[in-house]
Amino acid sequence: MGNNQPIGVFDSGVGGLTVVKALMEKLPRESFIYFGDTANLPYGNKNESQLLGYAHSIIQFLLTRQVKAIVVACGTHSSVTLPNIARDYSLPILGVLKAGARSAVRATRNGKIGVAATQATANSRAYTREIQSLHPQLKVFEVACPRFVPLIESGELDSPRVREAVAEYLGPLVKEGIDCLVLGCTHYQFLTAVIADFLGPEISLVDPSCDTVMDLAALLHEQSLENDQLTTPTREFYVSGNDESFYNVGTLLIGDVIKEVERIRLD
Repeated sequence: MGNNQPIGVFDSGVGGLTVVKALMEKLPRESFIYFGDTANLPYGNKNESQLLGYAHSIIQFLLTRQVKAIVVACGTHSSVTLPNIARDYSLPILGVLKAGARSAVRATRNGKIGVAATQATANSRAYTREIQSLHPQLKVFEVACPRFVPLIESGELDSPRVREAVAEYLGPLVKEGIDCLVLGCTHYQFLTAVIADFLGPEISLVDPSCDTVMDLAALLHEQSLENDQLTTPTREFYVSGNDESFYNVGTLLIGDVIKEVERIRLD
């Protein structure tokens, strides 16, 4: 495997593009292949068996493209399936959970951390376990936000319905006295402006994307996988379902980097 091989990145839809954005900023020489499993979103209402099936199918596809490492740019997969799938493959695989937990521990001042996530992630309590493994005294309040992903995937990023959902889900966390909120699903960065407006300046937002890419950079360095070629990096985008919606919403985040989206069927 050559150092100029691409990095695989996957999510249920456009959410993982927040990690791609950080990847292009921090590791601009690296090529990547992105897969959005839009045929099966949202992931938050899926069980572990279903999620494992999706993960294995996506990873098998990425392996056919000879990726050198994989970033699970999905809060649900990072919380529910990553501990299993990481053992099944020889190449490096990392997710967003550990990075998000570390960032939250650094960000909190009063020891009360909120986590906005999918239903599956909230049910797993993975963020609570990870944060408290770093600092047992911290209090973690996880809340499921099931309406967020469908709104985002449809391109509805600021509307009365979005603001109503933000108030409904995050209002209870504000009452608990949190001083930081982890965006525990990569989709939620699309709602940063609305969420920040609702929470106010005293509550900071924690986006795991940047720390995830820094983890990736360290991993590539440790395993001598950094791209040392001078060729122009490649960026490829694939989806399992609606490609037009992915393109339209994705370009809002990362612009004309998305030249083409290819729809493929996974076995």
